[in-house]
Amino acid sequence: MPGMMRSAALLLAVLLPITASGGEIVFESKPARTHLLELFTSEGCSSCLPAEAWLSNLKHEPRLWQDFVPVAFHVDYWDHLGWRDPFASKTWTERQADYSARWKQETVYTPAFVLDGKEWHYGALPPSATETPGVLKITINGERVTALFKPATNAGRHYEIHVARLGFALGADVTAGENNGLKLVHDFVVLGLTNEGIKSGAKELRLPAGSTQPVANSRIAIAAWVTQAGQIESIQAVGGWLQ
Repeated sequence: MPGMMRSAALLLAVLLPITASGGEIVFESKPARTHLLELFTSEGCSSCLPAEAWLSNLKHEPRLWQDFVPVAFHVDYWDHLGWRDPFASKTWTERQADYSARWKQETVYTPAFVLDGKEWHYGALPPSATETPGVLKITINGERVTALFKPATNAGRHYEIHVARLGFALGADVTAGENNGLKLVHDFVVLGLTNEGIKSGAKELRLPAGSTQPVANSRIAIAAWVTQAGQIESIQAVGGWLQ
Protein backbone atom coordinates (compact mmCIF):
# COMPACT_ATOMS: atom_id res chain seq x y z
CA MET A 1 0.00 0.00 0.00
CA PRO A 2 1.26 3.51 -0.66
CA GLY A 3 2.62 5.30 2.35
CA MET A 4 0.34 8.18 3.37
CA MET A 5 0.97 11.57 4.88
CA ARG A 6 -1.76 13.73 6.33
CA SER A 7 -0.94 16.93 6.55
CA ALA A 8 2.35 28.78 -32.81
CA ALA A 9 3.78 28.68 -35.72
CA LEU A 10 4.06 25.13 -36.92
CA LEU A 11 7.66 23.95 -36.40
CA LEU A 12 9.39 20.66 -37.04
CA ALA A 13 9.69 18.45 -33.99
CA VAL A 14 13.21 17.74 -32.86
CA LEU A 15 13.73 14.31 -31.31
CA LEU A 16 17.44 14.74 -30.61
CA PRO A 17 19.34 17.88 -29.66
CA ILE A 18 20.63 20.06 -32.49
CA THR A 19 24.07 21.51 -31.93
CA ALA A 20 23.88 25.03 -33.28
CA SER A 21 26.65 27.54 -33.89
CA GLY A 22 28.92 28.27 -30.95
CA GLY A 23 28.21 24.97 -29.26
CA GLU A 24 24.58 25.72 -28.50
CA ILE A 25 22.19 22.83 -27.92
CA VAL A 26 18.57 23.23 -29.00
CA PHE A 27 15.54 21.24 -27.94
CA GLU A 28 12.18 21.95 -29.58
CA SER A 29 8.77 20.46 -28.96
CA LYS A 30 6.19 19.53 -31.52
CA PRO A 31 3.11 21.77 -31.84
CA ALA A 32 1.19 18.93 -30.18
CA ARG A 33 1.39 18.78 -26.42
CA THR A 34 4.24 16.87 -24.85
CA HIS A 35 3.13 15.33 -21.56
CA LEU A 36 4.86 16.27 -18.33
CA LEU A 37 5.01 13.13 -16.21
CA GLU A 38 5.93 13.72 -12.57
CA LEU A 39 6.73 11.15 -9.90
CA PHE A 40 6.77 12.07 -6.22
CA THR A 41 8.95 9.55 -4.43
CA SER A 42 11.32 8.97 -1.54
CA GLU A 43 14.22 6.70 -0.59
CA GLY A 44 12.40 6.15 2.70
CA CYS A 45 9.36 4.57 1.02
CA SER A 46 9.46 0.84 0.25
CA SER A 47 6.43 0.96 -2.05
CA CYS A 48 8.24 3.48 -4.26
CA LEU A 49 10.67 0.88 -5.59
CA PRO A 50 8.43 -0.58 -8.35
CA ALA A 51 7.36 2.90 -9.46
CA GLU A 52 10.98 4.04 -9.66
CA ALA A 53 11.93 0.94 -11.65
CA TRP A 54 9.10 1.68 -14.09
CA LEU A 55 10.27 5.28 -14.42
CA SER A 56 13.89 4.24 -15.00
CA ASN A 57 12.81 2.00 -17.88
CA LEU A 58 11.56 5.08 -19.71
CA LYS A 59 15.20 5.83 -20.62
CA HIS A 60 14.82 3.16 -23.32
CA GLU A 61 11.44 4.32 -24.67
CA PRO A 62 11.55 5.67 -28.27
CA ARG A 63 8.85 8.19 -27.32
CA LEU A 64 11.00 9.72 -24.57
CA TRP A 65 11.31 13.53 -24.89
CA GLN A 66 9.05 13.35 -27.99
CA ASP A 67 5.70 12.53 -26.38
CA PHE A 68 6.49 12.76 -22.68
CA VAL A 69 9.04 14.28 -20.34
CA PRO A 70 9.50 12.44 -17.01
CA VAL A 71 10.74 14.08 -13.81
CA ALA A 72 11.10 12.69 -10.28
CA PHE A 73 10.65 14.90 -7.24
CA HIS A 74 11.95 13.41 -3.98
CA VAL A 75 9.87 14.54 -1.02
CA ASP A 76 11.15 14.90 2.56
CA TYR A 77 8.24 13.67 4.68
CA TRP A 78 9.66 10.15 4.96
CA ASP A 79 12.87 11.41 6.54
CA HIS A 80 11.41 11.07 10.04
CA LEU A 81 11.80 7.28 9.82
CA GLY A 82 15.55 7.66 10.24
CA TRP A 83 16.85 7.85 6.67
CA ARG A 84 17.32 11.29 5.16
CA ASP A 85 16.81 11.14 1.39
CA PRO A 86 19.77 13.09 -0.08
CA PHE A 87 17.66 14.14 -3.09
CA ALA A 88 14.64 15.28 -1.08
CA SER A 89 13.55 18.87 -0.73
CA LYS A 90 10.85 20.61 1.26
CA THR A 91 10.13 22.55 -1.94
CA TRP A 92 9.18 19.34 -3.74
CA THR A 93 6.94 18.35 -0.81
CA GLU A 94 5.24 21.73 -1.08
CA ARG A 95 4.76 21.16 -4.80
CA GLN A 96 2.95 17.90 -4.11
CA ALA A 97 0.88 19.55 -1.39
CA ASP A 98 -0.11 22.23 -3.90
CA TYR A 99 -1.43 19.54 -6.24
CA SER A 100 -3.29 17.89 -3.38
CA ALA A 101 -4.97 21.18 -2.43
CA ARG A 102 -6.01 21.79 -6.02
CA TRP A 103 -7.53 18.31 -6.16
CA LYS A 104 -9.27 18.96 -2.81
CA GLN A 105 -7.52 16.00 -1.19
CA GLU A 106 -6.51 15.91 2.46
CA THR A 107 -3.41 13.73 2.11
CA VAL A 108 -0.32 13.23 -0.01
CA TYR A 109 1.35 9.87 -0.66
CA THR A 110 4.21 8.15 -2.40
CA PRO A 111 4.65 6.88 -5.01
CA ALA A 112 2.41 9.45 -6.68
CA PHE A 113 2.31 10.16 -10.40
CA VAL A 114 0.98 13.37 -11.93
CA LEU A 115 0.29 13.68 -15.66
CA ASP A 116 -0.16 17.22 -16.96
CA GLY A 117 -1.37 18.34 -13.55
CA LYS A 118 -3.77 15.45 -12.95
CA GLU A 119 -3.42 12.44 -10.65
CA TRP A 120 -2.35 9.42 -12.70
CA HIS A 121 -1.61 5.74 -12.13
CA TYR A 122 1.34 4.24 -13.93
CA GLY A 123 1.28 1.16 -16.14
CA ALA A 124 0.75 1.77 -19.85
CA LEU A 125 2.29 4.95 -21.16
CA PRO A 126 -0.14 7.79 -21.88
CA PRO A 127 -1.16 8.08 -25.53
CA SER A 128 0.21 10.90 -27.65
CA ALA A 129 -1.67 14.13 -27.02
CA THR A 130 -3.90 15.69 -29.65
CA GLU A 131 -4.04 19.24 -28.24
CA THR A 132 -1.81 21.79 -29.97
CA PRO A 133 -0.93 24.49 -27.42
CA GLY A 134 2.14 25.73 -29.29
CA VAL A 135 5.87 25.17 -29.58
CA LEU A 136 8.41 25.39 -26.76
CA LYS A 137 12.05 25.83 -27.75
CA ILE A 138 15.00 25.72 -25.37
CA THR A 139 18.49 26.85 -26.41
CA ILE A 140 21.37 25.99 -24.07
CA ASN A 141 24.79 27.61 -24.23
CA GLY A 142 26.87 26.52 -21.26
CA GLU A 143 24.86 27.49 -18.20
CA ARG A 144 22.74 30.01 -20.10
CA VAL A 145 19.25 29.00 -21.24
CA THR A 146 16.99 30.83 -23.68
CA ALA A 147 13.38 29.73 -23.59
CA LEU A 148 10.94 30.64 -26.37
CA PHE A 149 7.26 29.73 -26.30
CA LYS A 150 5.10 30.34 -29.37
CA PRO A 151 1.47 29.67 -28.40
CA ALA A 152 -0.88 28.37 -31.06
CA THR A 153 -3.32 31.20 -30.37
CA ASN A 154 -2.61 34.71 -29.19
CA ALA A 155 -4.92 34.79 -26.21
CA GLY A 156 -3.00 37.50 -24.37
CA ARG A 157 -2.10 35.15 -21.54
CA HIS A 158 0.90 35.38 -19.28
CA TYR A 159 3.15 32.35 -18.95
CA GLU A 160 5.89 30.97 -16.75
CA ILE A 161 8.82 28.80 -17.80
CA HIS A 162 10.18 26.04 -15.56
CA VAL A 163 13.60 24.50 -16.24
CA ALA A 164 14.88 21.46 -14.33
CA ARG A 165 18.27 19.78 -14.26
CA LEU A 166 17.83 15.97 -14.15
CA GLY A 167 20.30 13.45 -12.74
CA PHE A 168 20.65 9.77 -13.57
CA ALA A 169 22.24 6.73 -11.94
CA LEU A 170 22.02 8.46 -8.58
CA GLY A 171 21.64 6.55 -5.37
CA ALA A 172 22.83 5.55 -1.96
CA ASP A 173 23.28 2.62 0.40
CA VAL A 174 20.28 3.08 2.67
CA THR A 175 20.98 2.34 6.34
CA ALA A 176 17.64 3.12 8.00
CA GLY A 177 13.92 3.38 7.33
CA GLU A 178 11.75 1.10 5.23
CA ASN A 179 14.52 0.43 2.69
CA ASN A 180 17.22 -0.29 5.25
CA GLY A 181 20.02 -2.40 3.76
CA LEU A 182 19.17 -1.68 0.13
CA LYS A 183 21.25 0.07 -2.50
CA LEU A 184 18.94 2.32 -4.47
CA VAL A 185 19.56 3.89 -7.86
CA HIS A 186 17.37 6.63 -9.34
CA ASP A 187 16.84 8.28 -12.72
CA PHE A 188 15.15 11.49 -13.88
CA VAL A 189 15.85 13.04 -10.46
CA VAL A 190 15.13 16.75 -10.24
CA LEU A 191 18.37 18.25 -8.88
CA GLY A 192 17.39 21.89 -9.37
CA LEU A 193 14.45 23.87 -10.71
CA THR A 194 14.23 27.45 -11.99
CA ASN A 195 10.87 29.19 -12.42
CA GLU A 196 10.56 32.51 -14.29
CA GLY A 197 7.84 34.58 -15.94
CA ILE A 198 7.95 34.95 -19.73
CA LYS A 199 7.54 38.31 -21.43
CA SER A 200 6.88 38.49 -25.19
CA GLY A 201 7.19 34.70 -25.33
CA ALA A 202 10.94 34.59 -24.54
CA LYS A 203 13.07 34.39 -21.43
CA GLU A 204 16.79 34.31 -20.62
CA LEU A 205 17.72 32.34 -17.51
CA ARG A 206 20.41 30.18 -15.98
CA LEU A 207 20.47 26.40 -15.96
CA PRO A 208 19.68 25.44 -12.36
CA ALA A 209 22.59 24.17 -10.33
CA GLY A 210 22.63 20.54 -9.26
CA SER A 211 22.03 19.76 -5.59
CA THR A 212 24.52 16.86 -5.56
CA GLN A 213 27.92 16.06 -7.00
CA PRO A 214 27.70 14.47 -10.49
CA VAL A 215 28.25 10.73 -10.78
CA ALA A 216 31.13 9.73 -13.05
CA ASN A 217 29.98 8.68 -16.55
CA SER A 218 26.32 9.26 -15.68
CA ARG A 219 23.97 11.14 -17.96
CA ILE A 220 22.46 14.58 -17.39
CA ALA A 221 19.27 15.86 -18.98
CA ILE A 222 17.15 18.98 -19.01
CA ALA A 223 13.40 19.22 -18.72
CA ALA A 224 11.41 22.38 -19.36
CA TRP A 225 7.74 23.15 -19.31
CA VAL A 226 5.38 26.12 -19.61
CA THR A 227 2.43 26.94 -17.41
CA GLN A 228 -0.04 29.78 -17.37
CA ALA A 229 1.08 32.36 -14.83
CA GLY A 230 0.06 31.36 -11.31
CA GLN A 231 -0.85 27.81 -12.36
CA ILE A 232 0.96 24.53 -11.78
CA GLU A 233 -0.38 22.45 -14.69
CA SER A 234 2.00 22.12 -17.64
CA ILE A 235 0.61 23.09 -21.05
CA GLN A 236 3.74 22.26 -23.09
CA ALA A 237 7.01 20.53 -22.28
CA VAL A 238 10.33 19.63 -23.86
CA GLY A 239 13.49 17.89 -22.74
CA GLY A 240 16.55 16.00 -23.80
CA TRP A 241 20.03 14.74 -22.97
CA LEU A 242 22.81 17.20 -22.20
CA GLN A 243 25.40 14.43 -21.98
